[in-house]
Amino acid sequence: MSDEKAVTKTKKKNAAARFFGGVVAEFKKIIWPDRDTLLREFLVVAITTVITGLIIALVDYGANYLFDFLLKLGA
Repeated sequence: MSDEKAVTKTKKKNAAARFFGGVVAEFKKIIWPDRDTLLREFLVVAITTVITGLIIALVDYGANYLFDFLLKLGA
């Protein structure tokens, strides 16, 4: 019985070692962007987010105005 526990424990350690070894190998494959590329991509994301937020705000304002107008007609 104790031999089975030892084998299971060893298998778990080997599985964990293989997993973390794979993680390290994948991290070595990453090509990190340089500062200029990172800044450019950040600006694109930030500007896109602001524009999308403005569009959503305009649609929300328009829908709110339309529903208020329709409610006043029905009253």
